[in-house]
Amino acid sequence: MRTWVWLLAGATVLAATEPAWAQRKPPYFLSIKASEAKMRAGPGRNYPASWLYKRKGLPVKVVDIYGEWRKVEDPDGTQGWMQANLLDDVRTAMVMGTIIEMRAAPNLSARVAWRAEPGVVGTINRCASGWCWFDVHGRGGYVEQSHIWGTDPGETVP
Repeated sequence: MRTWVWLLAGATVLAATEPAWAQRKPPYFLSIKASEAKMRAGPGRNYPASWLYKRKGLPVKVVDIYGEWRKVEDPDGTQGWMQANLLDDVRTAMVMGTIIEMRAAPNLSARVAWRAEPGVVGTINRCASGWCWFDVHGRGGYVEQSHIWGTDPGETVP
């Protein structure tokens, strides 16, 4: 009987320490936490690695879940499986298309604070009404949500 009590207590502690994103239903966005992360052909170490990512902070979209594995899609549309412990709930986004203007306020008439080239990755928050606050190593500004990859169209991010 005592063994069952300890097992139940251990499971409760593990569930309490699980990240909030681990309980969400796909699709949702995360970022790569590790400095090196392998994308695999299937949900297990026995599957071959199809890509090796060396870009910490790269945004990925979780499209499926299998145990401790997440099927993710990268900004280029490539899909594969990653271990959940390689992913982080820090919201990031990547500039897509052309050079974007990072503005002082969320409107096109606001002063341009910075510019960012395609491929630049930064953290995002305060996304609403088609604009997101985009921060690249301490240089931030509002960008049009349609010019970055890492949010769904019209998504509100607190």
